This record gives sequence, C-alpha cells and structure tokens, in this order.
Amino acid sequence: MNTDSVLRFITAGSVDDGKSTLIGRLLYDSQALLADQVASLYSGKHKRTAQGVPDFAQLTDGLAAEREQGITIDVAYRYFATPVRKFIIADTPGHEQYTRNMVTGASTADAAIVLIDAARVDFSGGKPILLPQTRRHSALLKLLGTHHVIAAVNKLDLLDYSEDKFNAIQAAYQELADTLKLNNVRYVPISALNGDNIVNPSEHMSWYHGRPLLRVLEELPIDSGVSATPEAVLFPVQRVARQDGSAADDFRGYQGRLEQGTLTAGDAVRIEPAGYKSRIKAIFGISGSLKEAKPGDVLTVTLDDDIDVSRGDSIVAADSSVRATKILTAALCWFDDKPLNTARRYLLKHSTQTVYAKVKNIDYLWDVQTLSHTENADTLKRNDIGRVHLNLQKPIVPVAYVQNPAAGAFILIDEATNHTVAAGMIVETDDEGDWVI
Repeated sequence: MNTDSVLRFITAGSVDDGKSTLIGRLLYDSQALLADQVASLYSGKHKRTAQGVPDFAQLTDGLAAEREQGITIDVAYRYFATPVRKFIIADTPGHEQYTRNMVTGASTADAAIVLIDAARVDFSGGKPILLPQTRRHSALLKLLGTHHVIAAVNKLDLLDYSEDKFNAIQAAYQELADTLKLNNVRYVPISALNGDNIVNPSEHMSWYHGRPLLRVLEELPIDSGVSATPEAVLFPVQRVARQDGSAADDFRGYQGRLEQGTLTAGDAVRIEPAGYKSRIKAIFGISGSLKEAKPGDVLTVTLDDDIDVSRGDSIVAADSSVRATKILTAALCWFDDKPLNTARRYLLKHSTQTVYAKVKNIDYLWDVQTLSHTENADTLKRNDIGRVHLNLQKPIVPVAYVQNPAAGAFILIDEATNHTVAAGMIVETDDEGDWVI
C-alpha cells in the first residue's frame, strides 16, 4: 500500500444516524487526538451522552448551533493518518434542509460511508424500510459518481448485535444499490458509540468475518476515473503570463491546471472556442521545464504561434472531438430557497470561465424517494434534481461529468445576491435516454 496516498471520504445518511459520532470514534481509537481534545469529550458544555461516556460528535460539530441542537449543519473536514494511508474526512449534514452541503462535501470524495441507524429501520412490514434521507443521499452519491460506498449499519448494540437484523438491512440496501446501479458497495456492522468494528474487531459480533471499518478504508483503491489518452487533452487557461512585453523576444505563457490527458512539447493542439491550431513549444511546471505533463499538473505552456488566447479559453488536442458549445444538457441540483425562474438569467461558472446562462426547459424531475421521473415540471425547488437544457451567452468547452468530474461540473450563481443557487453535472445519455453518471 502506498503510504503517500490520500483517501477523501464523507459520511452520509439521515439525521441522528451517528455520522459525527463515527468520525469522533475513528479519530479517538486511531489515536489521532490531542490530550485537550480527549478531555473535551467528557466535559463539553452541550455534552449529549451519559456521565462518563465520551461525546464524540463534539469533535466535528464545530458550530455553536450544531452543539446546541445536536445536528450537523455545515461540512466539517478532519485530517488523520495511519501507517498505511492518509485521510481527509468530510462530516456532512443529514438533515434534508442542508442537502446542498452534503453535495458540496461529496463532490470531491473518493468514497462515502452511508450510515444506517439500525434502531430506526422499520421492520413492521417484514421487509426493512430505509429512511428517506438514506435513499436520497445514496441517489446523490450515484449522481456524483462516488467511486466507493460503504454501508455502515450503526447502533446494532440497540438490537443486541443481531446478525439477522444486519442481514435484512444489508439486503434492503443492496436492493436500493442495484436500482441505482451503485457499484463497489461494502457492508460493515458497527456501533460507533461503543467502538464495535470501527478500528478493532468487535467482541460482540463474532458472526461478522469481514474487516473493521478503518481497515476497509485503508484498502480502498483510489481511482480518479479520468482518461489519460492524448485525445482527451484538456487544459483550461486560467492566466496569461507576459514578460518583457516590449521586447522582440517577449515571453507569453498560458497558465492553468491540466485537467485530463498527457501533454508533451511538440503536440499539435487546438484553441477553443476560436478553433486556432498550433503546437506546444515548451512546458513548465512548478520546479521548471517538463518533458511531459500529466493530469492535475499546474503548468505554464507556450505555443509556437502568437495566437489570441485568454482566460476562459481551453487548449485541446488538435484532433480532439471536444468542441465549444453554447447549449448544455445537465443534471441540476437546486440549492436555493427561491425556486428556479426560467425567465431569469444566472451566472454559470465552469472551470475558468463564467458566462450568463438561462434554463431553456426542464425535461423531468428525479424523485430520489421513488427513483422515478416526474415530467412537465416548470421549475426546480430546493433539493430538487432535474434534467435541464441551458442556453449560454458565450460558448464553453464541456466534458461529460462521468468522464471527468472536475471538468464536467458547474455551478449557477444568482447575480443579484451572489448566492450559489445550483450545482450542475454535464451529462451524457444512453440509447434509452437514461442518465449516464
């Protein structure tokens, strides 16, 4: 295992499923806390556990309102490391009102732990019924293309560590995962408060023969999902660097981050949206000249020709099928309290470019509870997800989110309030018109 690898993961699920407690227990049992942090677990002002029992949630509930109300509102990031791997954790809210914050945390995550409160699963009908927000978050993880999902069935101590109840919940969630086409789902029975199967194997669940949660996280492969073929080259220009502009041999470099593909000196390239063609003259990284650049590298590149290139333009391979466009089809998750107004224009921020955009029409809404489509919608309300078509004032270079999450995502901004009102994912469709995410 590469000890330099960093796994970004989030906790997701419904309110009071134990997400903050899980992270606190993970940090505590892996000895990633300082002495004063450990002391605060037993003596916090808004401590919500019994005397002598640590309140692990205080480690991530940083806002006063979170500690007072006992819910997570904002996304809390924590860092810790083991001898095997480094981790960045995002504790995301479970309340439906703060779904937009969960989307924010999940957008950069390699993996997600979906907490399922075993004590609140409805067994009255014989077949377990999962909580609505568990279904909603799972659907969003599919939409966001999260590579790995761990279903952690929590609070099994309240069900006498029942193997039968765990198996029933696992079957119910697997049915949901199959419907959503969620891949790479792993299942771990836990008690976050008591530390069962978090870092060390549980003494109360001898029937479970898998690995504790931390070991599962340490062994997850990290896959960027980004194509590295030369045809996929995408280099959005963030800044034009000039030096000695009055001299005959003035330097003109184009700076940004290589989003996908590999780039070498001499490569034939095309500038979008203008369509000009040239070749890469030289590539410079943070430490100097480079023979080859890879996805994620921050670069300054020069071209053989003096071409009008500015911020917002993109450098692609000369024979690439990628073209600039003023029309987008996207999955849109609405964040704002004010519904979408299709008569208004919004600012669309994509990569290094910000342009005006209007939602031309809504194909349908996606009901994350029933996983069905609702057609003939004329607006989107808070937490709604819809498939929409947008018209842009100026062209951008779109990439399908499924191919490259960083280059396939955008946000909509209300120009009057400067609020981020929606997050969008540029989509492809299969032959049946379903979202390919």
